[in-house]
Amino acid sequence: MSWQEFPRRRDGLLYALDGGLWLHRFTLDDRPMAHLVSSDREQLISWGHSVGLDARWLQYKPLRDPRTGVRVAAWHWDLWGELLPPR
Repeated sequence: MSWQEFPRRRDGLLYALDGGLWLHRFTLDDRPMAHLVSSDREQLISWGHSVGLDARWLQYKPLRDPRTGVRVAAWHWDLWGELLPPR
C-alpha cells in the first residue's frame, strides 16, 4: 500500500487511525521532514523495509482519535533527505 497526503490534518489523522499510511509534512530547524503515520504497524514496517529502513527505528506514538477522544496505538517513521518524497 502506498501513502497518502491530505490538505486537512484531521483527515490524515483519521486515515492513519483507520490503518492507512498518512504522510504528514513539517519543518524542523528549517529542514523539510515528514512523518509516515499509521495504526497498522506491520504495514509501516513493510513500507520501511521496501525503502531500506531498519524496523528498530519505527517510533511508537499513541494518537487521540478525534471521533472518540480515546488514545489509539500508532507508529511513525521520521523521513527527511532522500527519503522525503517530492510534493
